[in-house]
Amino acid sequence: MSSLSPYRLAIVEDDPALLELLQEELASQGYQVTAYGCAEDLLGFISEQRFDLVISDIRLPGIDGMQLLQRLKQQPEPPALLLITAFGTVRQAVNALKQGADDFLTKPLDLEHLALSVQRLLAHKALRNEVQQLRQQQQDGPAGLVGKSRAMRRLYQQITQVASAQGAVLILGESGTGKELVARAIHQQSSRSEQPFIAINCAGIPAELMESEFFGHAAGAFTGARQQRSGLFKEADGGTLLLDEIAEMPLLLQAKLLRVLQEGTIRPVGSDQEVKINVRIVAATHQNLEQGVAAGTFREDLFYRLETFSLAVPPLRDRGDDLESLAMFYLQQLQQKQPRDVHGLSQDALDCLYRYPFPGNVRELQNAIERAYTFASGSNIAPEDFPTRIHNYQPEVSQSNQKVTTRWPTLQQLQQNYVQQVLQHTEGNKQQAAQLLGITRRTLYRWLEQGEHDSDSDSEQA
Repeated sequence: MSSLSPYRLAIVEDDPALLELLQEELASQGYQVTAYGCAEDLLGFISEQRFDLVISDIRLPGIDGMQLLQRLKQQPEPPALLLITAFGTVRQAVNALKQGADDFLTKPLDLEHLALSVQRLLAHKALRNEVQQLRQQQQDGPAGLVGKSRAMRRLYQQITQVASAQGAVLILGESGTGKELVARAIHQQSSRSEQPFIAINCAGIPAELMESEFFGHAAGAFTGARQQRSGLFKEADGGTLLLDEIAEMPLLLQAKLLRVLQEGTIRPVGSDQEVKINVRIVAATHQNLEQGVAAGTFREDLFYRLETFSLAVPPLRDRGDDLESLAMFYLQQLQQKQPRDVHGLSQDALDCLYRYPFPGNVRELQNAIERAYTFASGSNIAPEDFPTRIHNYQPEVSQSNQKVTTRWPTLQQLQQNYVQQVLQHTEGNKQQAAQLLGITRRTLYRWLEQGEHDSDSDSEQA
C-alpha cells in the first residue's frame, strides 16, 4: 500500500506492547495511525479528527468497547469499527455485530487476518461513501441510474446529448438492464421535464385494444365505448411517451405510429378529426429490430425513423465493479424501507455475485439482494442467502480451456525466500535487512518466526 494512503485509523488498546505493535504494523502498511490507551482519550479528539476506522479492544478501563461503539454511532460520519478481545465468544461476537460493529477478531491476533479485515472494512466504507455520492448525483443527473463504469459513463453522455434533441429515441438493451430508467433520465434532462412522462408496455395490451389505448376513441366508436377517451398520446401531450417492447406492436399500428412521428397528429378511433399533439416518442426493446425488419414483423421505414437517436444500455456483465455499487445501493434502499441489522455483503457473497452471469441483469440483481436481505441471519449477507441458482452457480469450463495443474509457491514462501536473500546480502544484519525491506525490525522478527513455524510444521507432516 502507498505510504500516502488517505485512510486514518485509530487504535484503542490498554496493553502498551500490543498497542505499539499494532501501530507499527498498520503504519508500515501506509495507514495514518493514532494510538490511544483508553476510549476516553479517543472520544476527547473525535470531534476534531476524522477517522475512517477505529480498532478497539472490548475490555477497557472506563468506557469499554461496546460503550465506545454506541458513542461512535452517534457521530455525523461514524467510522467503521473493528472490535478485538481475548475473551471472545460467539454470543459476544454476534451481539457486537448486531449492535453495529463491522467486524470482530479474537486474541491472540493473527496480523495477516487483521490486515485483511482492515482492508475489507475500508473498502466497504469507501463503497458506502460512493453509494451516497451516487445517490446524491441522481438528484442532479440521470434518474435512478447507478454506476461509474466506462460503459455507463458513455451512456450518461449519450443521454445528455439525446435529451437536448427533439426527435424520437430508440433504447436497446437486454431485459432487466434499466431501459425505462434511461427513458426517464432523457425526459428529466430535456426541456419537457416539467410535462408528463408516461410509460406503456406494448406487450401488455391486447392488439385489438391498442389503437384505442394509444389514440383514444369517440363516444360510440365501438361496443362499450360509452364516452369519449383521449388516449395515452394525448395524455402525454407536451411531454414524453415511452413505448416499451415496441417490437410487439402490430404492423397496422406501426404504420399509424409512423404517421404520428411524421405529421404530429393522431386520429381517435371512430373520429374523422385529426388532433394535433406535441409528444416525444421514446421506444425500447430487447429484441433485434433489424431481424424483425428482415422477417417482416417490423416496418423498415419506422425502424430507420427511430434509429436516428439510438442508445444501447450495457448488460450488467459488461459493467465491472458497478455490480458491487448496485448491490450496496439496493441494500441501503432496503435498510431505509425495512430496517434490519444487515449492513453489507461478505467477501464470499460478493465473489458469488461476480461469478454469476446475471441473465436478468440489474433487475435480477435487485431481486437477489432483496431476497438475501430478507433471509440473512448475520450482519452481512452470505452466499447461501441468495437464490440457489446464484450461490450454486459454477462457470462452465470447456475441455479445451482446461490447463495442466502447476504447483506454484505460495506468497508466504516467496516472502520467506526473499527475506533470506536480503539477510544473506546484509550478512545477517537484521536492522539493515529491515531497512532494505521497508519494514520495522519487529515485523522482520515476526516474519522470521513465522517461517520457522512453517518449517517445523512441514517437518512434522513429512
